[in-house]
Amino acid sequence: LRPLDEGYDEARRLWNGDIDRYPALLARCAGAGDVVEAVRFARERGLLVSVRGGGHGIAGHAVCDDGLMIDLSLMKAIRVDPAARVARAAGGVIWGELDRAAQQFRLATTGGIVSHTGIAGLTLGGGIGHLMRRFGLTVDNLLAVDLVTADGERWHVDAESEPDLFWGLRGGGGNFGIATAFEYRLHPVGPLVLAGPIFWPLADAPVVLRFVRDFALQAPDELGITITARLAPPMPFLPPEQYGKPVVGLLLVWSGDLAEGQRVIAPLRTIAPPVADAVRPVPYLAIQSMLDGSAPHGMHYYWKSHRLMTLTDEIIDAIVGRVESITSPLSQIVGFMIGGAVRRVDAEATAFGGREAGLELNIVAVWLPADPEGDRHRRWVREGWEMLRPHGVGVYTNFLSDEGTAGVEAAYGTRLRRLTALKDRYDPTNFFRLNANIPPSSMVRMDHTAL
Repeated sequence: LRPLDEGYDEARRLWNGDIDRYPALLARCAGAGDVVEAVRFARERGLLVSVRGGGHGIAGHAVCDDGLMIDLSLMKAIRVDPAARVARAAGGVIWGELDRAAQQFRLATTGGIVSHTGIAGLTLGGGIGHLMRRFGLTVDNLLAVDLVTADGERWHVDAESEPDLFWGLRGGGGNFGIATAFEYRLHPVGPLVLAGPIFWPLADAPVVLRFVRDFALQAPDELGITITARLAPPMPFLPPEQYGKPVVGLLLVWSGDLAEGQRVIAPLRTIAPPVADAVRPVPYLAIQSMLDGSAPHGMHYYWKSHRLMTLTDEIIDAIVGRVESITSPLSQIVGFMIGGAVRRVDAEATAFGGREAGLELNIVAVWLPADPEGDRHRRWVREGWEMLRPHGVGVYTNFLSDEGTAGVEAAYGTRLRRLTALKDRYDPTNFFRLNANIPPSSMVRMDHTAL
């Protein structure tokens, strides 16, 4: 597609309406062969390349100005082998599509918590989700990747054929090529899970979050715990008189025996009197799409994140203060409790860093396209991020926004040297650079020489 072609404007737009870029060309690929041709075309002409899977990344790396956008969103093939408990999915699949295919056999793997998130970006960055404490990260369930590298060659990458590259693909983002297909290990889940939110007034946030801080340390792996602090949205499970008032909430997802789950979560229901308790048996597919309404396409999004070891009292006070000064009724602070199976995987087993942490905390600004206060909302995020900076021990790659080199270094830490060596081997010219970029060592040396 070219700029004047029908469908161009729709195809260039991403989930984050705050991103507005105009590629010179869009290659809408139907299969891996098309991806190869697009890569070779761009390489021969020296074009800047962006890669779109689901187009859901906060930073908007999926679209570029003036270059070639390689769009995988038409690549939708999914095959589930229920006997082997393995799924194969093309690079343009979104999590809702993979979840539906796997749930036909009462199977699932750790995946995104918003159903229109693409599998590609989430997987390559690590993959946190409701099932991670039980089954590990998405990359812990990744069996193989089909990859097109910067020279236009096709690779089938797994732990046996290319162990070093497979290590790097499990957390290293889109630095090494374009993933055209993924193979995942599946697990018995559903069709029902015990799940839903519990909300309390923000005044109860200190007691709620301190309780959860300790509770999560000994909670069974079957329980996924997500924290939220925000203004109460107009949702049917909340009393109308609470709409717009500051609240703290837990989104719980218990994927084990339902009766056992009721027993496990009972203490959480008695921390303080809730304003709403919507935890109940629901289809797994329903909980996987429950948050879609709070993250629609076209809204403007900006966030910054810290990986934290625990919820200290100082952090809890900062969260409360940020919500009290919130600038948009759609914004929120979200914390994903880690632990469980994530922590039991060896820290160096994949390129994903941060298994030892307690949670990923994301400060999220959301506002309407017509809202002229975008700078104010971004400032609210940055101020909160700066307040928590002394407590940060890294950042989740998929939560990076505008942190640049410092963010990439915080995401990978000591793994960066090994990742750079992989970049030197598979993409020495940094052809794939619109991502959480790991530049090849030659370019790092050039930068240092320039300084």
